[in-house]
Amino acid sequence: MYGQGRQGRSHVRKGVLDEESEGAGSRRSPGVPGPAGAKMTPMSRTTIRDFHDDDLDGIVRLYEDAGRGSSHPVYALSEVIASCREDHAVVAVQGESIVGSAVGRAAHAQGWIVFFGLADDVAGADVGARLLDALEHRMSPLGLGKLSILVPENEGRLEALTANGFDVRHHLRYLERQMPVQRRELDLLKEVGGRILPRNLWGRVSGMRKEKQLLEERLVVPLASPDLADRFGVVPPRAVMLFGPPGTGKTTFARAVASRLDWPFVELFPSRLSDTPGGLAAALRTSFEVVGDLEHAVVFIDEVEEIASQRGGIPPSPTQGVTNELLKLVADFREQSGHLLICATNFVRALDAAFLRHGRFDYVIPIGLPDAEARHAIWRRYIPAGVVTAIDIDALVTASNGFTPADIEYAARRASQEALAHALRTDTDPSPGEELTTNDYVAALGATRATVSEETVAEFLEDITTIARL
Repeated sequence: MYGQGRQGRSHVRKGVLDEESEGAGSRRSPGVPGPAGAKMTPMSRTTIRDFHDDDLDGIVRLYEDAGRGSSHPVYALSEVIASCREDHAVVAVQGESIVGSAVGRAAHAQGWIVFFGLADDVAGADVGARLLDALEHRMSPLGLGKLSILVPENEGRLEALTANGFDVRHHLRYLERQMPVQRRELDLLKEVGGRILPRNLWGRVSGMRKEKQLLEERLVVPLASPDLADRFGVVPPRAVMLFGPPGTGKTTFARAVASRLDWPFVELFPSRLSDTPGGLAAALRTSFEVVGDLEHAVVFIDEVEEIASQRGGIPPSPTQGVTNELLKLVADFREQSGHLLICATNFVRALDAAFLRHGRFDYVIPIGLPDAEARHAIWRRYIPAGVVTAIDIDALVTASNGFTPADIEYAARRASQEALAHALRTDTDPSPGEELTTNDYVAALGATRATVSEETVAEFLEDITTIARL
């Protein structure tokens, strides 16, 4: 079967009901009977109007005509008649004959077209488009975001549907998925600045196989498949810490996990929250309370060392109260199922010791510099498609060892800018595919200062041994 649907369209024409026109679908030979057996003259006017009870005979004829072809309507005639009377239906009329009909019902937060039929004489004309628009107009006050239809797999006349915003889903198997956020939760999500991320972010993380496998096994599977986790005695995590040098992709991994779970992503920015009335501690508490009302959520706090640094000293640190509040919030957060807190830090050694104790964060996971596979993918992302085949990417991968993704992006963009500037200064027009060379990228790398120093890398490796908890 084909499954077709269109998202809520905003261009429904005014006055679509009881609209008359002389369309291409009205052209008939004199004396040729229509579906209802009445004779119509050439260029008969077509009216689109609401269904009346006395239209049933015409709809039955359209249904029977559809069944005589190579395909049969998906819904039974009894269902079509019931929807005509109880749900929403519009018809196309030429003379005294019903030459088309669109019947729909609302179910499960979307609109379904139960029957869409056109007489042979009007197939492919704008009558079909007008019928669909009229039905959509009737159903739009219901607040539906999608209008869908199932048709037989061997249905040959799809022009009226595909030409009017419906997409064909070949070899349809009916599937469904839950929306990440229910309508009642939208305001809550907006309140804390949350959003729904694209579902393909996990696949976009190239390389870093070890890190991805660890996150998949420790976070994604136990949270996405709690029954499976329970069989093995695995308790789904509630809070994790990601640590590593700046720019290594901790935020990228946090977003990828949310995308993989298909949960809303809420990123809390301490710098912004500190400007709210009541101060940072109160703002954090309010944000966590709102998140608690969501069915699912991934909460992310980057550079958490700014609000969870080592306590102590005389006088006490100004952030000590915030650290105390955050420790309480983490403990309360752990009592909620369907929620995951991800914190990230560039300086794990700066965190208060209580923050990393067992019972607060299930895992403390290192995220290092991109490996060779990841660097290869990053280079391909930023090298223009027209020259990529002429570039020795393997050489660039080797030369960029120790660089962060942001460093590589900067070098790639610098190489492009320098090549363009050289062409402008020398008034040259390189042949296609010769605008950039490997040497251009190598030179750009030489002019790029690595974000992460060797000392930082050495400390990171020590932290993996002494602090990481996998």
